[in-house]
Amino acid sequence: MRTVMSYTVVPRLPQKLEVLRKIANNVWWSWSQQTRELFTRLDRDLWEATGHNPVALLGRISQERLEEAAKDEGFLAHLNRVAETLDAYLNSKSWYQIQYPDVPKYTFAYFSAEFGLHEALPVYSGGLGLLAGDHLKAASGIGIPLVGVGLFYYNGYFRQYLNADGWQQEYLHPNDFNTLPCTLERDAEGRPITVGIELPGREVRLQVWRVDVGRIQLYLLDSKLDANRPEDRSITDQLYGGDHEHRLKQEIALGIGGLRALRALKRDPEVCHMNEGHAALLALERMRILIEEQGLSFEQAREAVIPGNVFTTHTPVPAGIDRFGADLIEKYFSSWYGRLRTDRRAFLALGRQRPHDESEPFSMAVLALKTAGYSNGVSKLHGEVSRKMFCELWPEVPIEEVPITSVTNGVHVRSYVSDPLDELFVRYIGPRWTYDAADQVGEWTGPERVPDAELWRVHERQRAKLVTWARQRLRMQLQRSGVGIKEIEAADEVLDPEALTIGFARRFATYKRGTLLWRDPDRLAKILSDKDRPVQILYAGKAHPKDDAGKQFIQRIAQRARSDRFRHSVVFLEDYDINVARYLVQGVDVWLNNPRRPMEASGTSGMKAAANGVLNCSILDGWWCEGYDGTNGWSIGRGEDYTDLEYQDQVESRSLYDLLEKQIVPQFYERGDDGLPRAWIRRMKRAMQTCIPVFSTHRMVREYSERFYVPSAVRHASMNRNQAQGARELWDWKMTLFQRWAQVRIEQVTAPQTEALPVGGSLEVSAKIHLGPIQPNWVDVQVFSGSLNDQNSIQEGRAVSLSRDEGWHGEGGFHMYRGKVPCTGTGRFGFAVRVLPKHENLPNPFIPGLITWG
Repeated sequence: MRTVMSYTVVPRLPQKLEVLRKIANNVWWSWSQQTRELFTRLDRDLWEATGHNPVALLGRISQERLEEAAKDEGFLAHLNRVAETLDAYLNSKSWYQIQYPDVPKYTFAYFSAEFGLHEALPVYSGGLGLLAGDHLKAASGIGIPLVGVGLFYYNGYFRQYLNADGWQQEYLHPNDFNTLPCTLERDAEGRPITVGIELPGREVRLQVWRVDVGRIQLYLLDSKLDANRPEDRSITDQLYGGDHEHRLKQEIALGIGGLRALRALKRDPEVCHMNEGHAALLALERMRILIEEQGLSFEQAREAVIPGNVFTTHTPVPAGIDRFGADLIEKYFSSWYGRLRTDRRAFLALGRQRPHDESEPFSMAVLALKTAGYSNGVSKLHGEVSRKMFCELWPEVPIEEVPITSVTNGVHVRSYVSDPLDELFVRYIGPRWTYDAADQVGEWTGPERVPDAELWRVHERQRAKLVTWARQRLRMQLQRSGVGIKEIEAADEVLDPEALTIGFARRFATYKRGTLLWRDPDRLAKILSDKDRPVQILYAGKAHPKDDAGKQFIQRIAQRARSDRFRHSVVFLEDYDINVARYLVQGVDVWLNNPRRPMEASGTSGMKAAANGVLNCSILDGWWCEGYDGTNGWSIGRGEDYTDLEYQDQVESRSLYDLLEKQIVPQFYERGDDGLPRAWIRRMKRAMQTCIPVFSTHRMVREYSERFYVPSAVRHASMNRNQAQGARELWDWKMTLFQRWAQVRIEQVTAPQTEALPVGGSLEVSAKIHLGPIQPNWVDVQVFSGSLNDQNSIQEGRAVSLSRDEGWHGEGGFHMYRGKVPCTGTGRFGFAVRVLPKHENLPNPFIPGLITWG
């Protein structure tokens, strides 16, 4: 057999066009309209054929066209404007520099299993990846010193098509790294930079690719190297493919390999942000480094890394957490026990809620929670759900005080707002309208300045554009599925560019209830087929390859869409990706979302729709609990919780039909003498005004920076200074507390006996506490108070610290504490006194086992 050597030939850029290479390799173009227009101007058909990938376009365009462009004064002027805009963006003074001028040059690293930056870089599957991509874009915009870390999947995520029966089929489309906006990182001698990870009996090498995202870098690791065994080259083959063992190897590559790559690149981070538990193993690598390089013990190393780790969970159900059997962990990490100066029991305990339960799997989320200084859910409701889900880690701590907070997700607005709407806002609000909105949360009135007629005209054009594109896409789908020519030709007649258009696009997991609207097909058909007030629906979404129930949902919709009753008003669009999402959120009138509450952690597609003036109609779950105000969309129900799921579907589907028939459809078609739906437009403006400032990644990343990143970096630096002296001292302090805490008791609590207290008054409380040999400044004595429920339990409690009475002199380790509990509301209240540890380097006061209640 002949040996074939490969090489690549690409067009040569004329000198005047050389800057195109720099522009194409910075994903900044994905949110720069004038840059996308520049590449479209080179070759519109090729721009579409390459999936809007400028690197691929420059690799395939003809040399003649490039030479022609180099002589086109108009094109050159456009190119120079883009180059100047990019340089100005990269070199401008950022929000972070202004906000933190005296903070040292820290590095924050954001680890995620997927990043959805653009359809041209297909290493994402859905919401988690899109959030990660938007996080990087916003970090670039406000100048956060952040780097991203992920894996470079050479097959990406699966592609989808439906067969003639409407059943989802999957196939893989390999990525050609040479035609993607990425660069292989090399050392001073030009050799690719690689790092190693240890797997049983061997080392696997990973090479590092860089993606420039505006001002920041995303590093993606790839195991497809000749130096690796065939089975190890497949570690980064596909996103969310393979079995549990394959997933564990990917997570070793991400968490451990990712941190080693940053060190090899001299980008050692002070703060590591774990976006979901996939990256939790980085905590073990950080501990290993401290143990081997600075001689810390296992527990001291854990204390040292906690301040510098942040964990975001996206999963509202235990089944969604990555968990691995003890045997599999033993296979891959038994060699780590010695390196971490620990044993099997203590190692496995890091990933278990019940440390001594040998039957409990090793949970990556639990590992992340136990090694992070800050942990959060992705909406207020999800924060509540997460506190209940993981409360066992903090026994005796009230649910509302479990140290898992929330940072509600957002979207990178400029990546999803249509170009015509952006131009309209620039004209009437200003070129920095997205930044202004983020700066004026609760006060931004920008959309009010846009004339109703112009806003509606832009929106109608986007709907017409969506219909035209959907017809073309449907025709290609039908041709591929092998149906008859008559049905293919009928694709040109589906949908109406002036009809009320509903969009439903998301992962087809069963809890998202993609078929809820189809519980009464006759009633739905009546709504859709009204000649005077027609309605149409566009669907898109993938089911996981192993989720047959989700595939059945898709099949049911696809088959209905091909029936005579619905073929003109219902379309299912295959292969949902960022490009499909962009058309939908920019062109539909209503964005439908009907998950089972409270299983939608956050959801971001509805935020993208709202940014385009599309009105959400949704269950009060995830972000919509915070976003809905009664004037900016519609809610399906009032946030009720159900135990009977069949009854829930029945009630909420009827509620949805009622909303459509009595509110949504009539308001859309209610027109004034000028033909404008004024009430609808008011609601559109209200949606943009209330949602764009709050549910943007500019707000979100600022919040992460102010609440987590900067405080974590400062505390991490303090703890690790002087050979991690702070971590050593903190662990010694904890050991002392563990030895002495049994002597802590609340001897006596007194409060005035009174039938009622006035609002605005206070309840005076004193407590006699026995601390024994524990120093008073090592504890915080608190009153925990709140309203009482029917079981005499405190609800929504809040803590007030009591002050030690310096004038009271007790013997034998007794102390007196006094304070006042403010009376802020009416009703029946209760209180309890408790003692907690207190230390300036504790990220939160809740150390398992160290809490004493009166």
